[in-house]
Amino acid sequence: MLVFGSLRKILLALAIVAMPASSFAGVFVSVAIAPPALPVYTQPVCPGAGYLWTPGYWAYGPAGYYWVPGVWVHPPRVGLLWTPGYWGFAGGLYVWHVGYWGPHVGFYGGVNYGFGYGGIGFAGGYWRGGNFFYNRSVMNVNTTIIHNTYNRTVINNTVVNNRVSYNGGEGGIHAAPTRAEMQAAREQHFQPTANQMAHEQRASMDRSQFYSANHGNPAIAARDTVNGRAYNQQGRIAQGLRTGQLNSRQAARDLNRQQNIHRSVVADRRANGGRLTWRQRQNINRRQNYASRQIYRQRQRRR
Repeated sequence: MLVFGSLRKILLALAIVAMPASSFAGVFVSVAIAPPALPVYTQPVCPGAGYLWTPGYWAYGPAGYYWVPGVWVHPPRVGLLWTPGYWGFAGGLYVWHVGYWGPHVGFYGGVNYGFGYGGIGFAGGYWRGGNFFYNRSVMNVNTTIIHNTYNRTVINNTVVNNRVSYNGGEGGIHAAPTRAEMQAAREQHFQPTANQMAHEQRASMDRSQFYSANHGNPAIAARDTVNGRAYNQQGRIAQGLRTGQLNSRQAARDLNRQQNIHRSVVADRRANGGRLTWRQRQNINRRQNYASRQIYRQRQRRR
């Protein structure tokens, strides 16, 4: 038993050494239990030009695995792409490899996160001349708002319904880095942004995001932005309609209210170089608070 324990420590140490330089700030998580399968969800519409999609993933905390919703975020700088984090099996443990920003997409365990991240590389778009061009075949973009788009069919060589969320071990994905991915690993990397870190922390404080509570079907699987209120409101409306707490007329009125808020956000961003002022954010937040109260009251009346 002592020999086995020592061997396990050696294998784990080797796994740590082999981890890419993308594991920042001493962030290291190892678990003896395999992460759950990836949930199936719909990507929210891109909130504006320059946002990049970061897929959802299972993180781990003292209370077990919890789902961090996929979200649209701004990269740290123009020209950077996101390499998702992934769980890799080594030394009898599942080790988390933190995602990172870099000039090219590196190895993310062969995990099929979808939306352009089919297991190898990224087919959702590219940077050119300081602008990001979105592939409409895998990215949910509104072409009336975002004009830098194209349509290129993505051939997914992995199993379409493959929802395995880890590399290696029994039942895991057995993929190794390609030459291009190994080259990407040697490039300069940038850690997740403060918004991304706050996004994960927020998920860790929501009990409904834990696997023990949702059994692999998180209530919030994706957000349009880190705050994500607009997409969450739409989810509440859909749930109310599905459960009978809202009728079709009420749901249509609530959705129309969300569309009006969205139009205001788009107009404000266009007038301010793609960003919102503090006063505009306060106004949008006030309108969303009102919309949230209306949804709640309508659902309560029909109980």
